[in-house]
Amino acid sequence: MTDTIAVLFANEAFYQAFAERDLEAMDTVWSRGETVSCVHPGWHPLAGRDAVMESWRTILSDPAAPDIACRNASAYLLGDVAYVLCHEALESGFLIATNVFVREGGPWKMVHHQAGMGPAPAAEAAETVPGRLQ
Repeated sequence: MTDTIAVLFANEAFYQAFAERDLEAMDTVWSRGETVSCVHPGWHPLAGRDAVMESWRTILSDPAAPDIACRNASAYLLGDVAYVLCHEALESGFLIATNVFVREGGPWKMVHHQAGMGPAPAAEAAETVPGRLQ
């Protein structure tokens, strides 16, 4: 497996843990060897594994937490660090996310997640323009 595929696989594991509301899987995705951080939309920045995992405990246990699907993920490698840019599709619109990973004893582990409001991906935006002729 190439590093790019491995990073995209780690990114997918993050979104799968979210979709399944699986705190144990979410815990496995995040680094244990590096300082981690997270910026959820509308939240203050979180730093440190305890704070980040507590945020996921809160989100994943909330029945009103949104369903999120990752779209258009692209991985960029910088040696033993990589980041993924992607769209997060929600029922109410889209977020744009940056997920940062480090190689940790072989597997890629997340060290930072940040998501914020953004436009729909170009192809989907074109499909939703009112009055547009195909």
